[in-house]
Amino acid sequence: MQRETPRRSNRDRTEATRADLIAAARKLFIEKSYAETGTPEIVAAAGVTRGALYHHFADKQALFAAVVEQEAAAVAQEIERASPPSLFAFNALIAGSDAYLAAMRAPGRTRLLLLDGPAVLGRAAMDAIDNRHGNRSLREGLVAAMREQSMTRLPADALTALLAAAFDRAALAVEAGASAEDYRAVLMALIDGLSPAHPQAGRPGRTR
Repeated sequence: MQRETPRRSNRDRTEATRADLIAAARKLFIEKSYAETGTPEIVAAAGVTRGALYHHFADKQALFAAVVEQEAAAVAQEIERASPPSLFAFNALIAGSDAYLAAMRAPGRTRLLLLDGPAVLGRAAMDAIDNRHGNRSLREGLVAAMREQSMTRLPADALTALLAAAFDRAALAVEAGASAEDYRAVLMALIDGLSPAHPQAGRPGRTR
C-alpha cells in the first residue's frame, strides 16, 4: 500500500512562498538592480501571483528590505562561525574580520548591502539592519577585546561605526578589482594599532 505524502501545513506553504519571493527578488536585484526590476518579473520568477507578493510584502521596497536583511544575517553568521568562544577575543576579532571580507565576496552582496541598500532604504534603515547583524558582531568583539585588555578602551559605538565603515570601503574596493591582500593588510594594521603597547592576552596566533 502506497503511503501518502504528508501535506504541508499552511504555515509551511506561507514560509515557502516568502522564501521563493526573496530568492527570486535577490537574483533579479543583483542581475538588473533594484530600479530596473519590476514586480511582475519577480512573481513570474518565483512562480507565484501578484496577490501572493502583496500578501507577504507591502511593496517592492519591503521585499528588497527582506532581501537585504537576509544578506546581512548571512554575513553575520559567517563572522560568528569564524570566531568561536574558544578564541581569545582579539584573535576572534581578527578571524571575524577575515570572515567578513570573504563573505562580502559573494556575488552581488556588496551591491545589495553597500550600494543599493542605503540608496533604496535610506541610511537610517540600513544602519538599523547593520546594527542587528554585522555591526552587532563587530561591537561585541571589540567590547570583549577591551575586557580582556588586548585592546585599548575606547567608546564602543564610535569605534564600531568607524571600523565598520573601513571594512565596507575595503569590500567595495576589492569588488572593483583592488588587491584584497593590500586592503586586508591595512585593516589588520588598524586593528593591531588598537592594542595596548603591552597587551596581557589575546595576540594573533594564540587560542585559549
